[in-house]
Amino acid sequence: MRFFLALLLPVSTFSFALGLTQPLMLFERLYFLEDRPTLIEMISSLWLEGDSALAGVVALFSVAFPALKIVLIHVAVLTGGKTRSLALLSMVSKWSMLDVMLVALVLFAAKTSGLAAAAILPGLWFYAAATLTTAVAASLCARS
Repeated sequence: MRFFLALLLPVSTFSFALGLTQPLMLFERLYFLEDRPTLIEMISSLWLEGDSALAGVVALFSVAFPALKIVLIHVAVLTGGKTRSLALLSMVSKWSMLDVMLVALVLFAAKTSGLAAAAILPGLWFYAAATLTTAVAASLCARS
């Protein structure tokens, strides 16, 4: 079990970093305009356009909670689960799939609006991999 945690933690950490910095989706508008935003660019764009509440919600559920979850798993593994990190981890874990659902809703909205064609890029796959590996690591951590 420790071996799987030793594999999952670096994979989830690096996948999360790549998921934040790599393009998530390709939006094609009017056949010649393309956007390839990263999650960080989406949040900063929302903030700069005056949608600070929405930027805060997206940042909280798509960046802060997953990052906190990864940090808590690292702390729980390093301390042997003898700290409050396991209790906090179970509380944060309840929000673990909300971040992927949020990105999926954006993709769905773009595809169904008829104004843009959207395609999934590697950033979304890295982000999903980070979410899944973090969930498995949290489950393994809670068992040990």
